[in-house]
Amino acid sequence: MHDDNQILVPPSFIAVHSDARSRLRERADVVRQRYELCEDLASHLVEQAQTLYHVQAPSESAILRSIHAGLRSDDAGIAAAEATWVVMRLAELLQWPCPALDGPD
Repeated sequence: MHDDNQILVPPSFIAVHSDARSRLRERADVVRQRYELCEDLASHLVEQAQTLYHVQAPSESAILRSIHAGLRSDDAGIAAAEATWVVMRLAELLQWPCPALDGPD
């Protein structure tokens, strides 16, 4: 994914939109737009996850699984594999261990 755009899409997200032979299933500009959306979503969810942790005091794993379940709903607007990527990125941003997430990636 090299062109004049300065946004570098990480390999972990490229893998979400690649087939078994590592070929993109979407155009590069579409993958970049999806990456920007998912990265913004993960960043936005940091504060919500921290608030849930301090107010409700469930475990980090329970919070991440709950967010994942919400992102996997039909009206979330992202694909299942993207939802998993968002939660994994959220865990990374929070420096929390990422639990096993239900559903196909």
